[in-house]
Amino acid sequence: MRIEYINPFVDAAFNLLKEVLQTDKIQRGDLYLKSVSQSILGVAAIVGLTGDVEGRVLFDMTRETALEVARKMNEPDELAGFDEMAKATINELANMITAHAVTKLHEIGFKFDITPPAIITGQNMEVTNASGVEALIVPAVTPYGKIEINVAIRERA
Repeated sequence: MRIEYINPFVDAAFNLLKEVLQTDKIQRGDLYLKSVSQSILGVAAIVGLTGDVEGRVLFDMTRETALEVARKMNEPDELAGFDEMAKATINELANMITAHAVTKLHEIGFKFDITPPAIITGQNMEVTNASGVEALIVPAVTPYGKIEINVAIRERA
């Protein structure tokens, strides 16, 4: 996995999280790799990538973190719980981050498309990369909890 593919997603995530959460208190945790099969934290927005590369980007967080992020993004409206509006908000966050990253990648000559984000929720759920690519995880620690930016991309053969 080339770092040129990863940095735009990480940069876009940190910049947009600062903007939508209205805080500079977002810290980068230690990078690490996850195996081909991995458990999700409770709520994950997944975006597929196709074109010069194949793979996916996953924005993974606990249900509590997802709800707090959705509440902050929907202010002044109130969210009672992790309902359809909260799910749509997390979906939109993933869409915004991915769109910014793909735009940067297109500017430097990489060509690929994204699928619309999909939300996965639940306990004891697992995501498996059929392509066999390990995922690089970049934790973003926010005032509302940790969001893992989980990138698994490889060049097409």
